Amino acid sequence: MSQKNYTEVLIDGAAYTLGGDEDEGYLRRVAAYLNEKIGSIKSQRGFSRQNADYQTLMIQLNIADDYFKEQERADILSGQKASLEKEAYSLKHELITTQIRLETLQKELEAERQRRAAESTGTEKAAEPEARKPGSGKR
Repeated sequence: MSQKNYTEVLIDGAAYTLGGDEDEGYLRRVAAYLNEKIGSIKSQRGFSRQNADYQTLMIQLNIADDYFKEQERADILSGQKASLEKEAYSLKHELITTQIRLETLQKELEAERQRRAAESTGTEKAAEPEARKPGSGKR
Protein backbone atom coordinates (compact mmCIF):
# COMPACT_ATOMS: atom_id res chain seq x y z
CA MET A 1 0.00 0.00 0.00
CA SER A 2 1.38 3.41 -0.90
CA GLN A 3 1.99 6.12 1.65
CA LYS A 4 -0.44 9.01 1.71
CA ASN A 5 1.12 12.44 1.19
CA TYR A 6 -0.13 15.64 2.79
CA THR A 7 0.59 19.25 1.95
CA GLU A 8 -0.70 22.64 3.02
CA VAL A 9 -2.18 24.75 0.21
CA LEU A 10 -3.97 28.06 -0.12
CA ILE A 11 -7.15 27.97 -2.21
CA ASP A 12 -9.16 31.15 -2.69
CA GLY A 13 -7.57 32.70 0.35
CA ALA A 14 -8.19 29.80 2.72
CA ALA A 15 -5.60 27.29 3.96
CA TYR A 16 -6.30 23.60 3.41
CA THR A 17 -4.42 20.39 3.99
CA LEU A 18 -4.63 18.19 0.92
CA GLY A 19 -3.85 14.49 1.18
CA GLY A 20 -3.51 11.79 -1.42
CA ASP A 21 -1.40 9.08 -2.98
CA GLU A 22 0.12 11.62 -5.35
CA ASP A 23 3.28 13.53 -4.48
CA GLU A 24 3.15 16.97 -2.87
CA GLY A 25 4.12 18.69 -6.12
CA TYR A 26 1.09 17.26 -7.87
CA LEU A 27 -1.22 18.29 -5.02
CA ARG A 28 0.20 21.83 -5.21
CA ARG A 29 -0.35 21.94 -9.01
CA VAL A 30 -3.98 20.92 -8.51
CA ALA A 31 -4.45 23.68 -5.94
CA ALA A 32 -2.71 26.20 -8.24
CA TYR A 33 -5.03 25.24 -11.11
CA LEU A 34 -8.06 25.66 -8.87
CA ASN A 35 -6.81 29.06 -7.64
CA GLU A 36 -6.23 30.21 -11.21
CA LYS A 37 -9.70 29.07 -12.30
CA ILE A 38 -11.40 30.73 -9.31
CA GLY A 39 -9.45 33.95 -9.87
CA SER A 40 -10.29 33.97 -13.57
CA ILE A 41 -14.01 33.51 -12.95
CA LYS A 42 -14.13 35.98 -10.07
CA SER A 43 -12.58 38.65 -12.28
CA GLN A 44 -15.54 38.53 -14.66
CA ARG A 45 -17.84 41.49 -14.48
CA GLY A 46 -20.92 40.95 -12.34
CA PHE A 47 -19.73 37.67 -10.85
CA SER A 48 -19.36 39.03 -7.32
CA ARG A 49 -22.99 40.26 -7.36
CA GLN A 50 -24.28 36.69 -7.80
CA ASN A 51 -25.27 34.59 -4.80
CA ALA A 52 -22.73 32.11 -3.37
CA ASP A 53 -24.48 29.05 -4.77
CA TYR A 54 -24.44 30.51 -8.28
CA GLN A 55 -20.75 31.45 -7.93
CA THR A 56 -19.88 27.92 -6.80
CA LEU A 57 -21.89 26.44 -9.65
CA MET A 58 -20.12 28.65 -12.21
CA ILE A 59 -16.71 27.58 -10.91
CA GLN A 60 -17.76 23.93 -11.05
CA LEU A 61 -19.16 24.30 -14.58
CA ASN A 62 -15.97 25.95 -15.78
CA ILE A 63 -13.84 23.16 -14.30
CA ALA A 64 -16.15 20.54 -15.86
CA ASP A 65 -15.86 22.39 -19.18
CA ASP A 66 -12.06 22.23 -18.95
CA TYR A 67 -12.28 18.53 -18.14
CA PHE A 68 -14.51 17.66 -21.10
CA LYS A 69 -12.42 19.73 -23.51
CA GLU A 70 -9.27 17.95 -22.35
CA GLN A 71 -11.04 14.59 -22.58
CA GLU A 72 -12.03 15.39 -26.17
CA ARG A 73 -8.46 16.44 -26.93
CA ALA A 74 -7.16 13.20 -25.38
CA ASP A 75 -9.59 11.18 -27.51
CA ILE A 76 -8.38 12.95 -30.67
CA LEU A 77 -4.76 12.36 -29.72
CA SER A 78 -5.51 8.72 -28.98
CA GLY A 79 -7.06 8.35 -32.44
CA GLN A 80 -4.05 10.03 -34.04
CA LYS A 81 -1.73 7.73 -32.10
CA ALA A 82 -3.60 4.65 -33.28
CA SER A 83 -3.50 5.91 -36.86
CA LEU A 84 0.23 6.61 -36.65
CA GLU A 85 0.90 3.18 -35.13
CA LYS A 86 -1.05 1.56 -37.96
CA GLU A 87 0.92 3.57 -40.53
CA ALA A 88 4.22 2.67 -38.84
CA TYR A 89 3.26 -1.03 -38.90
CA SER A 90 2.39 -0.74 -42.59
CA LEU A 91 5.68 1.00 -43.34
CA LYS A 92 7.65 -1.65 -41.42
CA HIS A 93 5.86 -4.37 -43.40
CA GLU A 94 6.66 -2.56 -46.64
CA LEU A 95 10.31 -2.18 -45.59
CA ILE A 96 10.61 -5.89 -44.82
CA THR A 97 9.00 -6.80 -48.15
CA THR A 98 11.38 -4.46 -49.99
CA GLN A 99 14.39 -5.90 -48.14
CA ILE A 100 13.34 -9.43 -49.11
CA ARG A 101 12.95 -8.36 -52.74
CA LEU A 102 16.36 -6.68 -52.64
CA GLU A 103 18.01 -9.79 -51.21
CA THR A 104 16.34 -11.94 -53.87
CA LEU A 105 17.53 -9.62 -56.64
CA GLN A 106 21.04 -9.54 -55.19
CA LYS A 107 21.12 -13.35 -55.16
CA GLU A 108 19.86 -13.46 -58.74
CA LEU A 109 22.48 -10.93 -59.83
CA GLU A 110 25.22 -12.87 -58.06
CA ALA A 111 24.05 -16.11 -59.73
CA GLU A 112 24.02 -14.36 -63.11
CA ARG A 113 27.51 -12.95 -62.49
CA GLN A 114 28.81 -16.39 -61.54
CA ARG A 115 27.15 -17.94 -64.62
CA ARG A 116 28.76 -15.34 -66.90
CA ALA A 117 32.10 -15.79 -65.19
CA ALA A 118 31.84 -19.55 -65.67
CA GLU A 119 30.90 -19.06 -69.31
CA SER A 120 33.75 -16.64 -69.79
CA THR A 121 36.20 -19.03 -68.14
CA GLY A 122 34.85 -21.90 -70.24
CA THR A 123 35.28 -19.86 -73.43
CA GLU A 124 38.85 -18.92 -72.49
CA LYS A 125 39.72 -22.56 -71.76
CA ALA A 126 38.23 -23.65 -75.07
CA ALA A 127 40.23 -20.99 -76.91
CA GLU A 128 43.49 -21.86 -75.13
CA PRO A 129 44.05 -25.30 -76.72
CA GLU A 130 43.55 -23.80 -80.18
CA ALA A 131 46.20 -21.18 -79.54
CA ARG A 132 48.76 -23.85 -78.60
CA LYS A 133 48.25 -26.05 -81.70
CA PRO A 134 51.33 -26.28 -83.94
CA GLY A 135 51.14 -23.83 -86.76
CA SER A 136 48.70 -21.56 -85.04
CA GLY A 137 51.31 -18.83 -84.85
CA LYS A 138 51.92 -18.92 -81.13
CA ARG A 139 54.77 -20.70 -79.49
